[in-house]
Amino acid sequence: MEKGFITPRILKGFRDFLPDTAFARQCLIRKLEKVFLSFGLSPIDTPALEYADILLGKGSEETDKQLYRFLDNGERDVALRFDLTVPLARFAAMHLNELDLPFRRYHIAPVWRAEKPQKGRYREFMQCDFDIIGTASAYADAEIIAIIHSSLSALSVKHRIRINNRSILNGFLESLGAKEHATHILRAIDKLDKLGNNVVAEELSTNAGLDTSSIDKIFNFLSISRGQCDNEEIISKLQSFLADSELALQAVNELDNLSGLLSAFSLGDEDYSFDLSIARGLDYYTGIVFETVCCDLPQIGSICSGGRYDNLASLYTKAKLPGVGASIGLDRLLAALEELHELSQYKPSPEVLVTLMDDDCTHHSIKISHILREAGISTELFLEPNKKLASQLKYADKKHFALVVIAGEREAEQHCCSIKDMRVGEQRDGVLLSELVEVTKQMLERVTA
Repeated sequence: MEKGFITPRILKGFRDFLPDTAFARQCLIRKLEKVFLSFGLSPIDTPALEYADILLGKGSEETDKQLYRFLDNGERDVALRFDLTVPLARFAAMHLNELDLPFRRYHIAPVWRAEKPQKGRYREFMQCDFDIIGTASAYADAEIIAIIHSSLSALSVKHRIRINNRSILNGFLESLGAKEHATHILRAIDKLDKLGNNVVAEELSTNAGLDTSSIDKIFNFLSISRGQCDNEEIISKLQSFLADSELALQAVNELDNLSGLLSAFSLGDEDYSFDLSIARGLDYYTGIVFETVCCDLPQIGSICSGGRYDNLASLYTKAKLPGVGASIGLDRLLAALEELHELSQYKPSPEVLVTLMDDDCTHHSIKISHILREAGISTELFLEPNKKLASQLKYADKKHFALVVIAGEREAEQHCCSIKDMRVGEQRDGVLLSELVEVTKQMLERVTA
């Protein structure tokens, strides 16, 4: 009896990356790494799998429910990381004596959350995190925001960074007499853009137990930054609105100071805005928080978010390790670029195909491909000798090679080759191997011009 085939399939919320998309993602990563390194960030890596107690209770009740958690073969309670910030806190606590503080790091790696998949949101996705830990300085806050701006500018993504401070929200809730419900209120506020006023009002009533008067006051407070006010006007209105809350006023002044620092980084009102509805759903944030929207596709949600977390590492060490950081959601960003038809700029551009005409010419063709690769020219060797030249040219055309180097028996005897420009149909014959690299580069430059 013939053995049955296994049906090829993947889990919901996971996906394969075909070459074009995988190439685009790698291009984005390379551009981001260049920016990160320019700010003095160092790369790190941590295991995908952590002990469950390292991750539990660090994000929110919702992220705890979304953990991929199981007992391994040694009966250990383990889970896949849901973000890269909590592992950073564990990492810093374990390697504190090996790190120079403040420590600047970036980490580009997959994370996993068993949440409901939707457009631009997957259960396995790549995050690009960058953090500064070991300092509570406002300069670190400003620099992280500057890195966000520089990173997305390097990717030619039109963006706007929306900034708030958790202490403003906490101070306001304290004055409202709703401090004990802060966690439920902040989580509800964080969903305002996604779910709208009516749904958020229902959550505030059901989960936080607020009456209509308190809910109206919250929406009235949030409206301060929902109009056409510039950042300076928002600061002025907040100083008046929160005059009775010392905690909130201090946070407003911190935002005002941040505005001056961002100006020094050449960021203006067109690049960022203060937005009181930004709360961030993760519980470990303590101060400044921010989200970034793609101006050309705001409905896809935040493409970069983060904030200050001054107490996270205290769960693992007595040492003070305040931190601030952000995370670019690479897969959501890819989805946005794909929808905006912007991925074409990141498609691979194959340069040269070297033909393989028959077994007697094999060594000559291999030598040609080696010479071109040594010169830094992307080169593919056709792998099936004795196929007609027309078939090899058809293959080159299908894969969009710019040039085809033709090397048959005659070319092998004369130590030369022919180079065909696939884009314009011209062909140059009798190119000696000694001039191969120079001629190839000239023709490639003409192709790309």
